[in-house]
Amino acid sequence: MKKNQMSKSVSRRGFVAGTTALAGSLGFPAILGAQPAAVKVGMIHPVTGFVAYNGQQSRLGGTMAVEDVNKAGGIKSMGGAKLEALLGDSQSKVEVGVAEVEKMNEQGVAAYIGCFQSPVGIAASQAAAKYNTPFLIDVGASDLIVNRGLKNVFRLKPGFGVCVDDGIGALGALNKAAGNVAKSAVIVHESGEFGTGTAKLLQGKLPSINIEAKELIAHDNPTRNFDNIALRIRSMAPDIVMMSNYGNEYMLLARTLYQQKVNVAGFYSILGGGFNYKFVKEMPDVSQYMMDVNHWFNPKSEKAQALKKRVEATGALFTFEVYLTYSNVMLLADALERAGSADKVKLTDALASSTFKAELLPYGPTKFVNGQNQGGKPAVMQSLKGDIEVIAPAEFASAKAVFPKPKL
Repeated sequence: MKKNQMSKSVSRRGFVAGTTALAGSLGFPAILGAQPAAVKVGMIHPVTGFVAYNGQQSRLGGTMAVEDVNKAGGIKSMGGAKLEALLGDSQSKVEVGVAEVEKMNEQGVAAYIGCFQSPVGIAASQAAAKYNTPFLIDVGASDLIVNRGLKNVFRLKPGFGVCVDDGIGALGALNKAAGNVAKSAVIVHESGEFGTGTAKLLQGKLPSINIEAKELIAHDNPTRNFDNIALRIRSMAPDIVMMSNYGNEYMLLARTLYQQKVNVAGFYSILGGGFNYKFVKEMPDVSQYMMDVNHWFNPKSEKAQALKKRVEATGALFTFEVYLTYSNVMLLADALERAGSADKVKLTDALASSTFKAELLPYGPTKFVNGQNQGGKPAVMQSLKGDIEVIAPAEFASAKAVFPKPKL
């Protein structure tokens, strides 16, 4: 090798060695500009099975949020680390949801988000607890989810206890304003943890607003025919029909009650899984004047309205699964930012102390107590003229309620 070539080679080696040593002393990656390892987030939803539509909507919201976090520069306190979504399908089955937790644990997830259904969320979060991995519940309503003393479970949205309390309060106010026209109710619910738990709470709370629960009627998932239940309700002639079930059954029951001309003062669901834009667009006559106490976006939020337009531009509808899962990804990103690490202990502590601002939702300040956000509140909505309006609480309302509804 010639002298000048040897000199250049030595200089290059010296530069590389020097910069490597400098990078090491500063705590930077040895290769300048190297991207930090991605933070793996396990998203488990029922994208197949009897609640597949809901799971697909949850996945849409979650992946859009991951995209937004990454476009904004990732987790800045971790050197711009990107989020990587690991997508799992629970197939609407508890055992499959648990299997997804185990598979994703082997892949090195930092946290989980899921699972839409309460039974799947209960079992999957229990499985994640074995590894001390944070589990953010995006939609599951059962309060058993947060009543087990698990330190790894966090739920931003309200459970069925709060939804029933707020729903009963709103119904009492509506009924009083209408001259107490409603004195009896029939409750129709799905037979799982979510529906049964909600129905029992309703049965116990209705007497406080002077409404008698005539009967609780359970149905299986899936149910393909509600004719007998509709005829049974019509024969009892209640003033209100209350429903707590998943999407397909909710819409089929509503359509059957309409077809059977079940005349009541109001249809008032608590966590009606099918009360959404899909229902209103596909069945405008059936849905008209129906009310639901549920998760909803803040109609006065500019960010919520912008996300709604963006979702609709893809051909999808802006259902609650979308913005709840989206908000949970943002909650997780905020916790990662404050923790400065994907270490499970640090991340769990950051979630537990979170004051995350849920800008898309009509919530108060975030404060977790035993994993449940105390600021999470439902809204009361009503289908009016082919749209869904918020009728309570007053500070988020976009319309006045129509109650009692006109007779068929």
